[in-house]
Amino acid sequence: MHRRDLLRVPAALAGGLALTACGPGNLNLVEGRATGSPSPPGSPGASPSEAQVPVTPPEDLMREHGVLKRILLIYREGIRRVDAGQPVPAHELNAGARLIRSFIEQYHEELEEKYVFPPLVKAGKLTDTVSVLRLQHRRGRVLTGRIIDATGGSSPSPTPGAAGTPGTRSPRDLGASMAAFIRMYEPHEAREDTVVFPEFRDVVPPARFKELGEIFEDEEHRRFGPSGFTGVVSQVADIEKSLGIYDLSQFTPRV
Repeated sequence: MHRRDLLRVPAALAGGLALTACGPGNLNLVEGRATGSPSPPGSPGASPSEAQVPVTPPEDLMREHGVLKRILLIYREGIRRVDAGQPVPAHELNAGARLIRSFIEQYHEELEEKYVFPPLVKAGKLTDTVSVLRLQHRRGRVLTGRIIDATGGSSPSPTPGAAGTPGTRSPRDLGASMAAFIRMYEPHEAREDTVVFPEFRDVVPPARFKELGEIFEDEEHRRFGPSGFTGVVSQVADIEKSLGIYDLSQFTPRV
């Protein structure tokens, strides 16, 4: 299911779905509306296909930043274990780094470099910022390569503890690479979310803006299959569970 499809039911409900005069056992929801007489297009009870809310390019990109943030948490857990002298979770860190490579560097950043940065530069907007962001993309790819190599290479099943074996980088080197990646990408994505993407919206005509939303989603499913974004999120969740950091409540401070 495409992400834009997931937004259809809330859109129909937000339009004012009427649930009046429904006795017990008579209320059924079919595709986001109550069964009964059909509703004309555009009416409060319109079917989901008639009340579609498009996913905008910045929304796409910011959701993908959410995936990046979660992998940064995986890296933080790896650093914590390295600093504590615990075994390196090579398999999980390798899986996280390979997601960075495939989903962030080879997909998300390519969209930014092809569709987001050029209109800004053409309009004379944020040119210095764009230059720094491009450089950080390149440096990030170097760090990701080091993390992948240090945790068992590009194999889907790295050998546990590979970061400490002869011929590979030491756990401390691995920790330093992950720390450098985190230090760069936290301000990187924050600047894009709060400055670059709003400016991008301002310089792109509405028709082109809508077209890009479709291009982004079609490219996502071409590369990552029918599950697309949700499938990548599931992979991240599996890594978090393996590391014992999936439970959100564990991050709540005691005050």
